[in-house]
Amino acid sequence: MKGEMVLLIFLIVLLITVKVFMVFWWKPKKIEKYFGEQGIKGPPYCFLIGNAKEIVSLMVKASSQPMPMPFSHNILPRVLSFYHHWKKIYGPTFLIWFGPMPRLTVSDPDLIREIFCSKSELYEKNEAHPLIKQLEGDGLLSLKGEKWALHRKIITPTFHMDNLKLLVSVATSSVVKMLDKWLDMSDSGEVEIEVSQWYQNLTKETMTRTAFGNNYEDGKHIFQLQTRQMVLTSEAFQKISIPGYRFLPTERNRESWKLRKEIKKRLMRVIERRRNRWDDEELENGPKDLLGLMIEASRKESSNSSPAITVSDIAEECKSFFFAGEQTTSNLLTWTTILLAIHPQWQVIARDEVLNVCGPRDIPTKDCVSKLKTLTIILNESLRLYPPIVASIRRAKADVELGGFKIPRGTELLIPILAIHHDQNIWGDDVNEFNPSRFSDGMARAAKHPVAFIPFGLGIRTCIGQNLAILQAKLTIAMILQRFSFKLSPKYQHAPTVLMLLHPQYGAPIIFNHLRTNPRSKGNQGS
Repeated sequence: MKGEMVLLIFLIVLLITVKVFMVFWWKPKKIEKYFGEQGIKGPPYCFLIGNAKEIVSLMVKASSQPMPMPFSHNILPRVLSFYHHWKKIYGPTFLIWFGPMPRLTVSDPDLIREIFCSKSELYEKNEAHPLIKQLEGDGLLSLKGEKWALHRKIITPTFHMDNLKLLVSVATSSVVKMLDKWLDMSDSGEVEIEVSQWYQNLTKETMTRTAFGNNYEDGKHIFQLQTRQMVLTSEAFQKISIPGYRFLPTERNRESWKLRKEIKKRLMRVIERRRNRWDDEELENGPKDLLGLMIEASRKESSNSSPAITVSDIAEECKSFFFAGEQTTSNLLTWTTILLAIHPQWQVIARDEVLNVCGPRDIPTKDCVSKLKTLTIILNESLRLYPPIVASIRRAKADVELGGFKIPRGTELLIPILAIHHDQNIWGDDVNEFNPSRFSDGMARAAKHPVAFIPFGLGIRTCIGQNLAILQAKLTIAMILQRFSFKLSPKYQHAPTVLMLLHPQYGAPIIFNHLRTNPRSKGNQGS
């Protein structure tokens, strides 16, 4: 009996060893050889960890110190250091390994259009990191197939421009409050502001109104909890690389688990409360909020005995909306402010436009927002140089052919958005310069290829909230230009880095000067 037990244990260990060998060595080496025969090379695969060690080493080295003066917008070597390094060795299409998972880099705009548009049915969004998944929720960001299509259809009216314009008064009132606080903080009309945190608080206001409508106060507290969870997740990404660490009962993990439960509980309570009084609500001509549209859809489905939208679904969409919208919009505002502080000549041009269209002190209206053409091209150039999402990943759902290469099912495709936005062959010799004029004839004509500008994605999964982000950014920057000129603080260090989204590693301290006299006068133009 004892001998049989020993033999059984030996066989189990042998099977596990063979399985590990097959998954973590034989299969990756076979894939590596398969791509190599097609002329696709890359850094060699290492057992279990892939290229993780080299990737971390390159990124740590790149972010160890800020970029030197004078400031350059050539941020690719710093932000996507591993891509920049290996592209020089293996060319723009190469194979890298994240553990035993192969990722093929794709930076050709024609192939990107094929992945996202013409043959998008062959590719799917990859699963987010578990830490990110608990933040973004099981909503549009992660859903696939028919459920994704249903949710997208229901939510889309929230982000129609006609509906968003109804939020202008809400958004501008929040900006006024922020700018009034800046004035109260100023001595002799000058104040230094670390704008990134202020912009995060500002965009929370708009996101909460858009998501919860009349339930604003309830939603505000829920999103405050989610903000804290984002902080904990960011800290975990900076410090933790041990597999399974998120399951250990550390102080940070326990707080994160508690927050997750509390967020879900509060969301369910708000949703149920609004559902219960739905019949008593009066139809208003105000903006359609995300929560209301989802509840309306769930009630229609229930009346047809087909509850395709559940209370849990609604809660997950609210989490997804806040995670994606708040960070993206605040990042756009932060980088645009930095760029206008670095390039005061464009600050002058933008201010003149705002004063001509909106007046020196009048609150911008929904009618004047669409007329701010210079501000539009400035925001586009900001998104080109500093896109919030620096890379996107898709997975081949079947064996496919792409650009003459045969891609096995399950292979992940890494689309380096930042590299495409900084490609000299596509954008010209001034690719790393701040030149909003390149967008004067529209986004499709700004570069040599119409699919070279993809800050909000491409195809059917294009970011649904991009109109809201642009609207909030336009209103905020316009109102700042009416009241202040601004320049970089001497404390500012140019150090773009990625922590979920692209952000300034050492913050964004900006010095604002109140335009006391006529802001058109030359003495107050620029910084």
